[in-house]
Amino acid sequence: MDPAYFDLSFPLEELEYFLLILTRVSMFIFAAPFFGRAEVPQRLKACFALVMSFLLYESITPHMYVQYNTVIDYTTIILKEAVTGLLIGLSANWVMQIAGFAGQIVDTNIGFSMASQIDPTTQMNVTVTGQYYQYAFMLIFMVSGMHRWLIKALAESFTLIGIGRSVFDMEAMYTTLVGFMAEYVSLGFRIGLPLFCVTLLTNGLLGIMAKVSPQMNMFAVGMQVKALIGLAIMVVTVRMLPDAADLLFVQMKTLMVSFIEAMGGTA
Repeated sequence: MDPAYFDLSFPLEELEYFLLILTRVSMFIFAAPFFGRAEVPQRLKACFALVMSFLLYESITPHMYVQYNTVIDYTTIILKEAVTGLLIGLSANWVMQIAGFAGQIVDTNIGFSMASQIDPTTQMNVTVTGQYYQYAFMLIFMVSGMHRWLIKALAESFTLIGIGRSVFDMEAMYTTLVGFMAEYVSLGFRIGLPLFCVTLLTNGLLGIMAKVSPQMNMFAVGMQVKALIGLAIMVVTVRMLPDAADLLFVQMKTLMVSFIEAMGGTA
């Protein structure tokens, strides 16, 4: 048999090109929602990054090799790809944190804000309702196929942002972040608005009862009443969660597109 049949040699430029793709994909998986969660095994993340990088390597044609003169130049290119993938993943992850913010608003109104705990998946201090909203929106995230949209967005980023050609428009990113912070507070408050309104009316009624019957301990009674009413409203409004998730997903797409355009120089 001809030994050349087993020739697996390849140009060094191809290996460098593949490593740059792997860098962007790996950082995206590290920061993106669902893919980057702590309960996902590290070996699974690494295998997924390798498989996805190989598929992108084969699908991206032609290969535009990067030009550099020193090792420092190539290191700079790797850092640019790492930051690009990290920002794309974080832009999606930041939107998912709105669910935790909405849960904090709800728990503050019904008296559950002190029952906070460390979420092992994010290593952040979250309240009970905040964790409930996060898992509920993550379930809707998977059922609605948003994880496939994230992978598609990452693949298309290689078309809009060539390998080693990231341009970080800081002014456009700053404008995008300022607009997102306004939407962050607005969406979080809109998710918790039904329960906020009900607890506001409940506090008003408890205040009236405190004036009518001063002998009643409204502090002890009010905590239990608000907790029961809050849980009842959460059960009634559970059908609103898909609509609220749609608002988050629209904001996620908008933020990711804005970041990709800012890094691609098209903003």
